[in-house]
Amino acid sequence: MLDVRRLRLLREVQIRGTLAEVATVLNFSPSSVSQQLTLLEQETGVELLRKVGRRVQLTAQAEILVSHTEALLDILEQAEADLTASLTTVVGTVRVAVFQSAALALMPAALTRMRHEYPDVRIEMVQHEPESALHETWARDFDMVVAEQYPAHAAPRHPGLDKVNLTTDAIRLALPAREREIHTVESIADAHNLPWVMEPRGAASRHFAEQLCRSAGFEPDVRYETADLQAQIRLIASGNAVGLMPDLVWADGDATCRLVELPAAPRRTIFTSVRRSGTQYPAVSAFRAALTSAAELIEDQPLG
Repeated sequence: MLDVRRLRLLREVQIRGTLAEVATVLNFSPSSVSQQLTLLEQETGVELLRKVGRRVQLTAQAEILVSHTEALLDILEQAEADLTASLTTVVGTVRVAVFQSAALALMPAALTRMRHEYPDVRIEMVQHEPESALHETWARDFDMVVAEQYPAHAAPRHPGLDKVNLTTDAIRLALPAREREIHTVESIADAHNLPWVMEPRGAASRHFAEQLCRSAGFEPDVRYETADLQAQIRLIASGNAVGLMPDLVWADGDATCRLVELPAAPRRTIFTSVRRSGTQYPAVSAFRAALTSAAELIEDQPLG
């Protein structure tokens, strides 16, 4: 009988690429990881790993084992979910990855509801970029991810993850409210010669913003790059840049920038994803409901 814990280690090697990274993620020593994988090779009687530079590569036989390991881990997770659901009290820990504006706008109300209604559930939150967080939720680093999807920019899809939409918010051009020389800007095309702030390259919002500017007939002068939307807002409000802002950033108060509608009134989708094998965990279902309630509260609030 093969050891499931060792099979999981093999799967982690496929995902992470090095024994050192596997050891870091699982809080093992690299020598312990190596020893367990050597024992797995002895159990199977076949070579499972080959060294390629600084990384290790799975053999064809190892890939077969990993494909079955995915199914085994799903079955075990479903069994744990069913066992937890049989209890009279909702208990457990939910590890959540969430991007910045959702952390600011949705998490406080959702956590407050969980504290009052499900005091035995522990929520652990890490702020994380949506695209990598989706991958890490599939890899079982998180139980749930709150992610975003921009128009015409599909979020990465991973086998075994579901998707439940929470809400949508409008995306608008944000301008300094008190800069006279920018008062004439009434469309994105009017901002063609202004300095822009955007997220770093590779982010879905950056791709969306660049494509929108190009569709308006210009290449944006991106002078400032930051993934921190609060920093972007400060740069815009102080008169040093313009940028695109989703409405969720104003959820806690009035907009501090002048907002201009964009062509076709684009909207961003905020959604949660969970491994399908873990959707029946009562704690996960309860927290999804809490996030939905928080999103509905924001939808009922007019933009100031």
